[in-house]
Amino acid sequence: MAEIFSFPNPVNEFVARGIAAMVVVLTLAAIFANQWWLLAILVYIFAAGVATGPTLNPLGFISARVLIPLLGNPKRPTPGPPKQFAQSIGLVFSVTALVLFLIIDSSVPYRAVLGVLAGFAFLESGVGFCAGCYMFGLLMKWGVIPESVCEECLRYEPAAA
Repeated sequence: MAEIFSFPNPVNEFVARGIAAMVVVLTLAAIFANQWWLLAILVYIFAAGVATGPTLNPLGFISARVLIPLLGNPKRPTPGPPKQFAQSIGLVFSVTALVLFLIIDSSVPYRAVLGVLAGFAFLESGVGFCAGCYMFGLLMKWGVIPESVCEECLRYEPAAA
């Protein structure tokens, strides 16, 4: 059970970018379809991503088992803790969007939150810039996140496409 509920370290940067590309598509679908269940799927995807990495995340499975093999199985190891932190931020954004959808009579607030989420996911998938990973690195340098969490993360530089 502990093997299932553990985030991998390192992770394949290309798998993470594939997940981010599918998050862009799902997030845009949620913005335009105006359906609560699409938001609930986003919440599950990020919750599963935080808890297990790609193990119980359907987008992780598709990226690792379908997309990456189609691209010739490229590998670029990158530290796992910043990616898990980024998934946590995605979880906060998706939960916020779902709550806004359910309690506010306007679609503007939840769509704005999803627009920001889609923008950051696009940056990750398109150019390899992980804003959550960058913030993780800053928090480590500022001493908010202890160095013991990820020694190699102090040297983390987001990969360029």
